[in-house]
Amino acid sequence: MTLSFLYRAFCRVLQLIRLIFRRDTDLAVEVVVLRHEVAVLRRQVHRPALEPADRAVPAGLARLLPRRRLGRFFVQPATLLRWHAALFRKRWTYPRRRPGRPGIAKGTTGLILQLAKENPTWRYRRIQGELATMGIPIAASSVWAILKRHGVEPSPRRSGPTWAELLAAQAKGLMACDFFHVDTILLRRHYVLVFIHHDSRRVRIAGVTAKPVADWVTQQARNLSMDLADRANPVKFVIRDRDTKYTASFDAVFAADAVRVIKTPVQAPRGNAIYERVIGTIRRECLDRMIILGRRHLDAVLAEHVEHYNAHRPHRSLSQRAPCTPDTAPALIGDVDLARLRRTDRLGGLIHEYRMVA
Repeated sequence: MTLSFLYRAFCRVLQLIRLIFRRDTDLAVEVVVLRHEVAVLRRQVHRPALEPADRAVPAGLARLLPRRRLGRFFVQPATLLRWHAALFRKRWTYPRRRPGRPGIAKGTTGLILQLAKENPTWRYRRIQGELATMGIPIAASSVWAILKRHGVEPSPRRSGPTWAELLAAQAKGLMACDFFHVDTILLRRHYVLVFIHHDSRRVRIAGVTAKPVADWVTQQARNLSMDLADRANPVKFVIRDRDTKYTASFDAVFAADAVRVIKTPVQAPRGNAIYERVIGTIRRECLDRMIILGRRHLDAVLAEHVEHYNAHRPHRSLSQRAPCTPDTAPALIGDVDLARLRRTDRLGGLIHEYRMVA
């Protein structure tokens, strides 16, 4: 703005010097023409948009003209005098502090909003107390004002869990199971009983049999119940379909451990969607790409693939981590060196696992 003002002032000074050395007749004619041009422009523009430099030039030159000549300007005399006074106020006014209490830092505001989001049952006084334990003194009224300004509802209106929170909490106690069959090279059919934990996505192969009778199925339920007895988060529900392979004794094993058996609707694969996705993965990545010779071969193939599935294969629901290591993340690598890449083959090279070595 300063350079613009100096440039326009310089142009006006040159015009004044040029006018001083002109004849009075030429000057009068030019003034009349300019006045007529200004009158025409005023009819076209109701209120011109002025920049600070445009205001400074008339405000400075107004001191060179008598007051009775100011009416010829395109602004009112009072406006022109106000502009001139504003120039001096801007030059001599010292910065003043904003009245009132000092503002709250952005970091504190962000922390209050984060506490309110992560703890929907906390009221503003509970949030104030939590901040005090961290050495952040703030009034309860300030916490209330910040929550209201950012559109955060009071605690009773935001205390209900969201669908994501509800499903995540329920997934810790959910286990799904079902059978799928595999046909060998001699056209013999074997049945595989698979369990999967919804929260960790960990797969367990309960067993493989050609005749899934009631006693065999019940024994697999007992084996699973013994494996889950020492878990920190016990299983609360087991999801299964309405296949006749599941007898009353199968449900009784889980009922003895206070586990509720939930049956899916009839002919509704989406009722057990996570299990269906796991079986689809096993078929696409393994069973559909090889010929099974017999039961022993099937046991070995499933054991190796499940080990790969639980220990290495990334999962979107686990932030691209494996079920057995959901809390460990590899070190970030900026520039990839192919000499450090190592590959491990599984199932005779059908599946590859990659890792970077030091």
